[in-house]
Order: sequence, then C-alpha cells, then structure tokens
Amino acid sequence: MNKVSLIIKREYLTRVKKKSFIIMTILGPLLMAGIMVVPIWLSMQKKEMQNIEVIDESGFFGSNENIIKGSETMSFDYRIDSASGKTESLKIATADFYDSNYDAILWIPNNIFSGGKAIKIFYKKQLGIVSEEYIGNTIGKVMYHAILNHNKIDLNLVKAAEENSQIKVITEKLEATGKSKKTNTGLFMAIGLGGGVLIYMFIFLYGVQVMRGVMEEKTSRIVEVILSSVKPFQLMMGKIIGVALVGLTQFLLWVILTMTLYSAATVTILKNIDLKQIQQKEQVIKVGADLDYMNMKKMDKPNIVTEVWNDFKSIDIMTIFLCFLFYFLAGYLMYSAMFAAVGSAVDNEADTQQFMLPITIPLIFSFVIAQTVIQNPESSLAFWFSMIPLTSPVIMMVRLPFGVPAWELALSMGLLVLGFIFTTWLAARIYRTGILMYGKKVSWKELGKWLFYKG
Repeated sequence: MNKVSLIIKREYLTRVKKKSFIIMTILGPLLMAGIMVVPIWLSMQKKEMQNIEVIDESGFFGSNENIIKGSETMSFDYRIDSASGKTESLKIATADFYDSNYDAILWIPNNIFSGGKAIKIFYKKQLGIVSEEYIGNTIGKVMYHAILNHNKIDLNLVKAAEENSQIKVITEKLEATGKSKKTNTGLFMAIGLGGGVLIYMFIFLYGVQVMRGVMEEKTSRIVEVILSSVKPFQLMMGKIIGVALVGLTQFLLWVILTMTLYSAATVTILKNIDLKQIQQKEQVIKVGADLDYMNMKKMDKPNIVTEVWNDFKSIDIMTIFLCFLFYFLAGYLMYSAMFAAVGSAVDNEADTQQFMLPITIPLIFSFVIAQTVIQNPESSLAFWFSMIPLTSPVIMMVRLPFGVPAWELALSMGLLVLGFIFTTWLAARIYRTGILMYGKKVSWKELGKWLFYKG
C-alpha cells in the first residue's frame, strides 16, 4: 500500500506543478465567472444613442396619438418638408443621408394598412437585431391597437382578455405522504444536463491523460525500472488514483475560485445593478414601446430572475453535488482503467484508435441519449441506462434534479462500483502483459489471450 501511495503522490505532484494545470485552473474560473458577470454588466452600460429619421408616407405614425416612441438607445425624428408641410420624401432623405447626423432612415410605405406589411431601414452602420425587433414590434403594436380602435372595439376589453388569457403553469411534485413541493422543469433540465456534460468532459479529459502517461512511460522504458520495485497492478492503480485526485483538485478549485470571483464582482462591478431592471428592459424589447397613450394598465409580471433563484434554493443542491462527485470519481475510475489498458497495449497513439472506439462508444451514446432522457426522466429508457455502469454516470446526473427514489440511486451506485471492480480486474490482466510488450501490433485476439495468462 505504501508503494501505491508513493506512485499516487508522484503522479499528483507531477501534474499539479505543470504550467498547463496552473494556467487552466486560473483561466477556468475566470471564464465561468465572466460568463455570469459580463452579460449582466454589459446590459446595464449606457448605450450609444442612435438617431433615426422617420419617413412616414402613410401619415399615420406622425400624430401625437400614434407616434413611435424612442428608447434609451434610439430617438425618432419625423422630418417634415417646410415648403409643403408634408413628410419629406424618401428620395430627398436618402440623398442628404450622409450629410446629416442620422444613423438610419425608417421608411413606412403609404399602403402599410392595405397590404404593405414591410417597412425598410436604411443605415450607415448596422443597427443590430435588438433595435430592428424593437422598431418592428413597436410599429406592429401601434397598428394592432389602431385597427381595433378603428373598428370601435373596446381596447381595455382586449387588454383585459390578453392579460387573463396568459396562463402560467406551476408544477408541484405530490409525495405519497400528501405533501407537495414546487418544481421548475426548465431549471432541473439545465442542472441535470450541465452535470452530465461536465462528467462526460472530465472522464474523457483525465482518462486520456492516464492513457498517455502509461504510453510515455512504456515507450521511454522507464516502466521497466519502476516494475522492478512494484507490481503492475500497483503501478496502474497508483497512476489512475493520482490523476483522479488531480481532476478532483482542479474541479474543487474551479468551484471555489468561481464563487469567490462572482461574489467579489457582486460587491464591486455589479453593486449598483438591479437585476429587476434588466428583466424589465428585456420585456420592453419583446413587446415594443410603452403604449401609455391608451391609458391601459400594464401587467405586473413577476421577476424571472427572482423566481429562478427561489426555485434554485428549493433544490437539494448538496445531495446533487455529492452525487456528482461520486459519479465523477466512480465513472472516471472505471473508464480510466480501460484507458490505462489501451495505453499499455500499444506503442504509439496512432495504434490506440482501434481500441478506443469500443470504450468511448458507451460514453458518447450516454451523452446522446441524455437529450431524450431529459424529456422523460422517469421512463424505462432513463431507468435502465441510469443502472448500466457504462452509461449511469451521465444519465443518472441528468435524472437527479427531477428526483430519483433512494433505492434506484443506491442500486445505480452499487452497480457502478461493481462495474469499476470488474473493469479494473480486466484492465489489470491486460496491463501486466502489455506494459512490457514492445514492437508488436496487438489485435483484439491477442488481448483476449492476455486475459487468461497465469501468473
């Protein structure tokens, strides 16, 4: 056991001292914290004002009742020909465009209410999709209410109908005891899929590190010196556990540093930012301008950010985190044992392809099937693939946020441990022979023989 601990210590210290490990440990949290902080910070920055000239040939939108309202980033100027008192023509506006201080020209055709459903925007610089959607939605909203008003339809009645017809679906899980618990399917899907993707990535990343480490020691003949002091199984286990501790260290550092950076950002960069204000801005972009000229009462919509946060706090995140660590470590140990066996059987990385494919197919398949499982986490398909050791690390992580019976979780964990023991036994028998085999192309038939060699 002392020899195995020495190998683990060597593998661990060798890798954590590498520049690549240090750089990725620092860059990872910076990127993850940036993904959370930067979009919020950018959304609250003062935007550059865009001046838009409106050429309204219909003559409808220039009146005080139907005027297109500006926003924090756009202002609309209705140009009137001083000689005729009518809207300036598009020909004159485009001819003088580059001599004016306008950023764009909004042209509304005279047949906008009789089949002309398209408006045109001429610009010097691209306005952006948000600005285009704002203009289109605002004009559409004004026209919608103008048509209703023209046909003498009570606008307040229409507004009330719109408000009352927007139904919110609330889901609650009813336990056998009679107690119910509110759930958020979208949030559960995000957490489950995110956990599954992380396990998928970590198993591949660190499993390949084990395989390459074995190949390097084999091709450099260092392994011959090492095996004079330790058994092949001890060497393989020391290498696998050492790399596992490296992966676990990096993951925990990512979590700690990411939360530290995010907490620091909330009291510095984001201290004056109101998340509710961001959500309100998003709603304005979706529905168009504030049509207060109709004296209609706005809908009081709940703060989506607050709702998601409250739902997130109701999740047993500690259980999910501990299960994540278990499935990450157990899944990694099982797959890395097979990766180590492949590394011991070949002399160069080009020869690994024929052996890597059968190993990686279950892992890739579990990632693909996760897209279906997340739609129905309690189906028979989801159950069986969360029990099979080769696919359970990813599939069970997808199911966990939705709630998994304790007996299913215990059975899945037990089968995964048994799967790890069995694959490690198989890998060890291949490893003990392959690690000292040089200059020979190994086939599947040859690997089968190695499993039954005595000694």
